[in-house]
Amino acid sequence: MELKFKKKLGILATVTVLAVTAAGCGSMIFAQERKAGDNKEDGKKTITNVSYDPTREFYEEYNQLFEEYYKETYGIDVEVVQSHGGSGSQARSVVEGAEADVVTLALAHDISLLEQFGMIEEGWENEFSDDSAPYTSTIVLLVRAGNEKQIADWNDLVKPGVNVITPDPKSSGGAGWNFLAAWDYALKNYDGDEEKAKDFMKTLYENVSVMDSGARGATTTFVENGQGDVLIAWENEAIQAMKEYPGSYEIVYPSVSILAQPSVAIVDENARKDGTEEISREYLEYLYSDAAQELIASKGFRPVNEEILKEHSADFPQSMELCTIDDFGGWDVAYEKFFADDGIFDEIYLGGE
Repeated sequence: MELKFKKKLGILATVTVLAVTAAGCGSMIFAQERKAGDNKEDGKKTITNVSYDPTREFYEEYNQLFEEYYKETYGIDVEVVQSHGGSGSQARSVVEGAEADVVTLALAHDISLLEQFGMIEEGWENEFSDDSAPYTSTIVLLVRAGNEKQIADWNDLVKPGVNVITPDPKSSGGAGWNFLAAWDYALKNYDGDEEKAKDFMKTLYENVSVMDSGARGATTTFVENGQGDVLIAWENEAIQAMKEYPGSYEIVYPSVSILAQPSVAIVDENARKDGTEEISREYLEYLYSDAAQELIASKGFRPVNEEILKEHSADFPQSMELCTIDDFGGWDVAYEKFFADDGIFDEIYLGGE
């Protein structure tokens, strides 16, 4: 069965059509099939959460937690279908018609795309607490046990012979955070000289041997396929690798990184059509509950609940100097400068070819 895409005026001129990942595509098709019969007055309610790569394991458990909470509270059975892929690709798939009642993506800019197409109402950032970001993360370096290349900070990634794995910032939200963290280090190291920072980034990306479309693909390349000396990764992905392969990897916390704020929002257009507005709002609101915040911490994300974060402080080092997206003027400004066509990423990665 093929996805039935909505017709959006001028979409092909505005949005690059990207294929949805196989797993994500399957989840979305399943959701569309179920919605036709499930969201009836007395039947089981189904909502679809379109998310980014590294949240798979978290939402598998959170969805069960939420389903139990909703049944106990309202006496109604609800099923949550999840879909995962590169954050930018996931956002574009929703614009193109893939079913989604809520989106939980890697960065605000990807949700802003849905706002631009009228699918999400203006002001979504203020609909939930903490800028509609119920958990945060940061960017770290994952190396193999023994750290043969003696990688301790960003400057070690530009040394000859260091093989770096990081996803593509054109399709992966995590890769955008990766780039900005390294850029901030370079800018500080070179006293704000952007030309020298560009040279630093150009050398870093010359050392990148594999650039997957999403963060989970990059983790698979490094962890399961054994490629590369260092993975630039979400902290939660690095923590997960450490748990799954004890003694095989080490996390290096660089001197400078970034406070990453994955964002959540109701896809208002779809939720209204499906009659799932109330459930969708409850689904995202429950992410701030103590039970969900504890689960967030257990999966390597940083809770926004300060008390719960303190309880898990040993798992989340605070030694790094963290910049924020506000230091770049917000995501819309940062995206245009760094990741839009002919932006700084294209300049340093494609320039001179």
